[in-house]
Amino acid sequence: MFCLDTDVASAIVRPDAGPANLARRLGVLPPASQFTTSITLGELLYGARKRRNEALERDIEWLFARDIEVVPFDDVAARVYADIRVELEAAGRRLEDPDLRIAAICLAHDLTLVTGNVRHFERVPGLRVENWLS
Repeated sequence: MFCLDTDVASAIVRPDAGPANLARRLGVLPPASQFTTSITLGELLYGARKRRNEALERDIEWLFARDIEVVPFDDVAARVYADIRVELEAAGRRLEDPDLRIAAICLAHDLTLVTGNVRHFERVPGLRVENWLS
């Protein structure tokens, strides 16, 4: 079960369809194993609306309505978020709030995070991270 981070989801909706490695990996992964977070969906829609790009917004809505399930930031993820945030702050290794919420959702729902920002997320204890963009 894989959770697509914002940079990966963004690569999917771009006209060039992103790197070949990403297309290859997604092509063999059953749709039921592809997830993203409500945080990522919000970031993508924000970007499209900020650019006033209605076509991009429709593509984003279509992708997540059809192919990729969106996992919400729920009460289980909120509890994981609190624990991770305390631990990272105590260690002086803070993570930006949206990324911390994405990591918490992945941990709460036993998902591997697929991101180009592996080094960024590696500081989260127990989070499985893979890079399909390189």
